[in-house]
Amino acid sequence: MQTQHAVVSRPQWEAARETLLSREKALTRSQDALARERLDLPWVLVNKAYQFQSAHGPLGLADLFGGNSQLIIYHFMYGPDWEEGCVGCSFLADHLDSAITHLRHHDVSVVAVSRAPFAKLDAFKRRMGWRFDWLSSEGCDFNFDMHASVPLADGSVEERSGASAFFRDPDGEIFHTYSAFERGVERLVGAYNYLDFAPLGRNENGPHFNLGDWVRHHDRYDDAKPASCHACA
Repeated sequence: MQTQHAVVSRPQWEAARETLLSREKALTRSQDALARERLDLPWVLVNKAYQFQSAHGPLGLADLFGGNSQLIIYHFMYGPDWEEGCVGCSFLADHLDSAITHLRHHDVSVVAVSRAPFAKLDAFKRRMGWRFDWLSSEGCDFNFDMHASVPLADGSVEERSGASAFFRDPDGEIFHTYSAFERGVERLVGAYNYLDFAPLGRNENGPHFNLGDWVRHHDRYDDAKPASCHACA
């Protein structure tokens, strides 16, 4: 067997594992403390009327809560003129349906929002076999106000992957409580956590993904042509 890793006895491995475990525990405690700080962030009252397009017609932000007091919106990168949704966002979206059932029992609703027209979103959603609610913010300022879409000097718009959290109080007032973008939403991708346990880790430049994309739309893993991502091009 050929390997670049040191091969040691079981007692030596256990000693090395204990050393790493102490660092892992310290990181867990640090993450717990950071989570408490996240909950202590001040909130912003949302007083602008946003309108989203859905399978049921126009909806306001309050409608997206679905009767719960907490809402998480995933900012799915899908620009108005794109042919399909972002590959990385699709990777994350593959994890949503299984989580939503549990989150609903914790008073949390989760939806995705993109700037592309609803017809495009719905067609791509059907292709990918997803069930979560995916709405279009076409024609309103929501993406720009949340900094999920950023106007550039050349007149184009940069789309950003991320998630924003909201709270609706008993009086119906809505507050923006948190947002995270790019690697800040990695924790929502369960497959990353499995790969971090695997012997080769995420292996983002490994031999299995040498066609240009580390991950693909899940219906294209057998396609010789890698999927493109507007944000990564």
